[in-house]
Amino acid sequence: MGVANPFHPHPRKQPPSNTATTSTSGGAPSAADERVRQESWFRHLLNRPEFAALAGTVMVFLVFGIAAGNSGMFNLDGVMNWSQVAAYLGLIAVGACLLMIAGEFDLSIGSMIGFSGMMVALPTMYFHWPIALSIVFAFAGSMLLGALNGYLVMRTRLPSFIVTLAFLFILRGLTLALSVMFADRTIISGVGDVAAHDWLAHTLFQGVAFKGLFVWLGHIGVVKMLDNGNPLVPGIPKVLLWWFALAAVCAFTLAKTRFGNWIFAVGGDANAAKNVGVPVRRVKISLFVLTAFCACLFAVLQVCDIGSAAADRGLQAEFEAIIAAVIGGTLLTGGYGSVIGACFGALIFGVVQIGITYTNVDSDWFRVFLGVMLLIAVLFNHYVRRRVAQS
Repeated sequence: MGVANPFHPHPRKQPPSNTATTSTSGGAPSAADERVRQESWFRHLLNRPEFAALAGTVMVFLVFGIAAGNSGMFNLDGVMNWSQVAAYLGLIAVGACLLMIAGEFDLSIGSMIGFSGMMVALPTMYFHWPIALSIVFAFAGSMLLGALNGYLVMRTRLPSFIVTLAFLFILRGLTLALSVMFADRTIISGVGDVAAHDWLAHTLFQGVAFKGLFVWLGHIGVVKMLDNGNPLVPGIPKVLLWWFALAAVCAFTLAKTRFGNWIFAVGGDANAAKNVGVPVRRVKISLFVLTAFCACLFAVLQVCDIGSAAADRGLQAEFEAIIAAVIGGTLLTGGYGSVIGACFGALIFGVVQIGITYTNVDSDWFRVFLGVMLLIAVLFNHYVRRRVAQS
């Protein structure tokens, strides 16, 4: 006789069929049976982890549509500005979201961004490595550090908050020390020019995509043209394409695969998951590697696009990634969350950060808004968790 998988790819309760009936001990069906209760579409939507982020996104767009609707914020060039900010945060928010669903935190993400940028810039500019090799070196080094983070958390059983907080300071200190040691300054420039002459770096990480399409759109009047004959918006920033690809792969993995089931399982109850055969250690270490990969991808795209690496890059980015994940419906206690919700959280961040410059509001209020959004999201997620536990 087969045994049902306790971690089904869709762990949330599915609405029962309208034709379902149950019988009492005497054989008569019971219309009031809790097991056949129908759930309204609104209550079902309310239980989705990304509902709060979706509602917040709608609210933010309405507010800025009223306050900055005529300022150019929603013109194509304005859209590219705030969507690019959202995309950079979205890259690390996706990794942070999956790790938080598994019940862990990585506070070294921001420092990993700065350190990975230096791993690209220093070998390229001072050891004359091909930039493609430096990029591979940066990805390999950051992922090894992520694996070390995860190994130490699992081996020592210390809270991941403490272990990754230590790496936050270690990596930031190494970034500063190495940049001063080799370059005698904290900013290393010239990387963008090297990347422009390397096929791999330029094709995958630098500039925009679909240039020809946007030139054609300019000629037919869809995109505004500059005096020099180039379109005002030359293409889609490649960070947006990376964000969409990463989010799609991770969302599919979380919702439709066995590994996604394992992530929910280890975040909900690691001991119970281990008892039914889930490889808890491998899952968590893999997710620490993923967050390091996301941080390195952020750094490589930024270094190739801006053209320099700086020791202070990624400062406080770990907190912004956690805020985006929490706004997106991820519980701080693990076991519940959504990659799509984290992406909506990053989108809110990008719209507000850039949108506030299109209004007369002092930009200092941006952090206040983020704090308020985080508090509202935590309260809402607490309410949802209580509903899930009681149902």
